[in-house]
Amino acid sequence: MTPSQPPVSRDTLQQALGELFAPWVQALYLHVEHFDANSVTLRLPQSDQLSRVGGMLCGQAMMAAADTAMVLALISHFGQFRPCSTVQLSSSFMKPLSGQDALVTARVLRAGKAMAFGEIDLTGADDGKSVFRASTTYALV
Repeated sequence: MTPSQPPVSRDTLQQALGELFAPWVQALYLHVEHFDANSVTLRLPQSDQLSRVGGMLCGQAMMAAADTAMVLALISHFGQFRPCSTVQLSSSFMKPLSGQDALVTARVLRAGKAMAFGEIDLTGADDGKSVFRASTTYALV
C-alpha cells in the first residue's frame, strides 16, 4: 500500500465484488464478513439456485466463491487490486453442505512480485464444520 492510498475497508472489498467480477459471480451474493491484512472471510448465502439434489451446495459454487475470496484476500494484502490470473486451484470436497450459509476464508500464504500462494477453507456458517479446502497459485500481472 502506498502512503497516499486509503487503507482497505470492508466497503472497499464489498465494492470490488460488484466491480471486478463477472455477473454470474455477482449472482453468488457473496458478502464480506471479516478481513485482515492477509485474509478475507466471505459469506455465501444458502440458495436453491446453488443447490443440487437434496439441497447440497454445488461444487462449482464452492470453487467460484473460493477463487473470488482469494482475489479479495490479495486486495487486502496489497492494499489495492493487482491484476492476477489463477494458475492453479487444487480443491478437496470433504463433506456435503446443506441447509446453511457457507463461510469462505481465504488466506495469503506468500505473495511476491510475480506469484502469490494461498489457501481457502469453506465451513458451515452454523456448525463451523469444514467442508471444502483448496490451495491456490496466482500469477500477478
